[in-house]
Amino acid sequence: MLNISAIAAFQDNYIWLLTNNNQAVVVDPGQAAPVQKVLAERNLTLAAILITHHHHDHTGGVKTLAAQWPEAAVYAPAKEPLPINTAIAVDEGDRVSLPALDLDFEVMATPGHTLGHIAYYEPNGTKGEPLLFCGDTLFSGGCGRLFEGSPQQMYDALSRFSQLPENTRVYGTHEYTQANLAFCYAVEPNNQALQQYMQQVAKWRQQGIPSLPSSIGRERAINVFLRADIPEVKAAMQNRAGAELTESVEVFAALRRWKDDF
Repeated sequence: MLNISAIAAFQDNYIWLLTNNNQAVVVDPGQAAPVQKVLAERNLTLAAILITHHHHDHTGGVKTLAAQWPEAAVYAPAKEPLPINTAIAVDEGDRVSLPALDLDFEVMATPGHTLGHIAYYEPNGTKGEPLLFCGDTLFSGGCGRLFEGSPQQMYDALSRFSQLPENTRVYGTHEYTQANLAFCYAVEPNNQALQQYMQQVAKWRQQGIPSLPSSIGRERAINVFLRADIPEVKAAMQNRAGAELTESVEVFAALRRWKDDF
């Protein structure tokens, strides 16, 4: 049976571990040591590594892990520097089949945070819930900074995510949720779903429980970066900008600029 758990890395990164029996896959291993520790403790064999983008906190452990498990396939974005020479480059429309875990991912191009950023989507998922491993494109209550891409690119990527089934489980890679929700509250203080979620996340974090994964349905309800077309969000940003914002992407861009300095 498929199991998905978080391996903590650095200060706030999550390396996602997918297991079935003794087979394992990891997503965005920025560090090797935490992964090696868990694999050894649970007597797991690494079958594959999935990479969403080239930043070191998502790729730093790849060389060490690939050397220890040379049979593990490494999948990485085709439009970015590969973490190792033997990595399999994938892009929009490609599929990543992981028979050891009975998973078949669709690759989605999601430029914005970086130009070659990709996400891995499994429509069948587990227990009837699709799976989305989205790197630094979508966080709970937030989205990635635009280090390389444009607001239009990130808006388009998030719009694609927003159209996925509501029960899609969203596996972002940073524990940014409480800070993100504080920003969402500044934008949309009357959002009752947001208020309730803030209370729930506070309880989880007090208990040391990760706030991830989230879901597409939840993010549609509370994440202002998926709500740029909602009248309340648009009005808040027009008021802050002191100008009319006619397009949803303009609202999104204004949100991202504000969050950068929040």
